[in-house]
Amino acid sequence: MARMHSGGRGSSGSTRPHLSEVPEWSEQDKKKVEELILELNTEGHSSAEIGTILRDQHAVPNVRLLLGKKISDVLSDNGKSPSVPEDLMNLMRRAVSLVDHLENNRKDLHNGRQLELLESKIRRIARYHRGNGSLPEEWDYKRDQLRLMVE
Repeated sequence: MARMHSGGRGSSGSTRPHLSEVPEWSEQDKKKVEELILELNTEGHSSAEIGTILRDQHAVPNVRLLLGKKISDVLSDNGKSPSVPEDLMNLMRRAVSLVDHLENNRKDLHNGRQLELLESKIRRIARYHRGNGSLPEEWDYKRDQLRLMVE
């Protein structure tokens, strides 16, 4: 979804090597990894940050291979899932910063357009999450209530 509103073509970047089982050098204790996930969540880290910390500091290259479920599934099983999905919250935080910028720079037409495109992405992802059940059906994006929704 990153190139939805741009003229760029193709895909660039690295891809993770295909692994069907957990490497021997990595952390193998499932209970310890789940406890680390819950501990990092209580410290205020998002699920993406938790995955990076587990990879870089605790030698867990892929939580899904080890546990058989994603980090967000581990959090939801323990009742610690966020009320708004992480991808939607990140887009809303970016929208808040754009709204702040446009309040100070009213003639910035380029960023006004980028805010419109970003709000389009937010509505599209919200429709997906409402259909998926991770957002309530009555949830709706409103620019004037954006600061209340963003944590």
